[in-house]
Amino acid sequence: MSIATTTTAATGAASTEPIGTGTISTGTTEAPIPVETGWETAPGLLDGAKTLTLTAEQCNLAYWLRGVAQGTLLGRAETGYDATALTPDHMREPGPLRDALILELGFRSVAEEKATRILAHYVANAPGIPELEFYATQLIDEARHSRVFRQHLVDLGIPQDRLLPYIDEISAEYTAQVLDPVERFALKVARDDADFPGAVAVFAIIIEGVLAPAAELSERKWDRLDPAASQIARGAAIDEIRHLTVGSSIIREHLLAHPEYRPRLAEILRAGRALWDEIPDRPFVMHREELFQQGMAEHRQLLAGYEVWPGQSILETTPQQRYDIAEQWTDEMAAVRMAYMGIEDELEPR
Repeated sequence: MSIATTTTAATGAASTEPIGTGTISTGTTEAPIPVETGWETAPGLLDGAKTLTLTAEQCNLAYWLRGVAQGTLLGRAETGYDATALTPDHMREPGPLRDALILELGFRSVAEEKATRILAHYVANAPGIPELEFYATQLIDEARHSRVFRQHLVDLGIPQDRLLPYIDEISAEYTAQVLDPVERFALKVARDDADFPGAVAVFAIIIEGVLAPAAELSERKWDRLDPAASQIARGAAIDEIRHLTVGSSIIREHLLAHPEYRPRLAEILRAGRALWDEIPDRPFVMHREELFQQGMAEHRQLLAGYEVWPGQSILETTPQQRYDIAEQWTDEMAAVRMAYMGIEDELEPR
């Protein structure tokens, strides 16, 4: 935990307190907004997940009401984006670019809905108030993500009165082949086994730890093509930093207090890796990336000079290259977080 210097708005006096990453003034007498939840000050998901340390004790309900509700979501609470982020006309026109975003957001909305339902068991089985409050806020985060992903499809031209059946239709195969097996795995640990630290590992390492890098890529991909979609991804990424880092802290603290839990944790991690090796998520991701590639070619003028990561023009990337970089980011982030948790040796390298 780092020591951060904050300035109170009422007096202008500097004070020093351990808060993990620092705070920014809101210009009011209220407590300042934590840096990691400020829209302009929060790091990117990959950097934040690899460098920040946050705990359940820090990220309690008061922290969420201040830092997230009044920080991350300020001016974006209903839609996930602010008034400056308009949905361009070209995103409402039929074609591969629109299709790529519809599939991405449709699939992610269903995934986040399932996450919300699963997290109810985390709240119910939380061993203490800090964990209960944190997972109550994460449950709200995931429900919000599902909603803003879903509602942006209306911005893209899907009728509101057909939205839910439409998402069910386009996501049916993905849900059955990818999401349902992951949900069954998570529920076995969280609900059937009532294994709280194991359930934390399932979410922080196996589920979000695998999916987060793709979310980072989404924010970068849509920056010029659909600023609203990019802002939606940015807001979700700020939340995911908190989910990953607090989950990692819970596991680390549990292992320090209960080293005898290591074999059980290793068993869960091996089962989770086997699950991801078995489920056919790659064809779904590659299909979206191929659609994005076609759509990108139709709107090259919007992307001229834009680097999707340092030194790499997005126009020169391929579907395979984007898939590979997300995989690379996954491995890099996992190595750092697992080392922090003290479990880098629990799994053999791939």
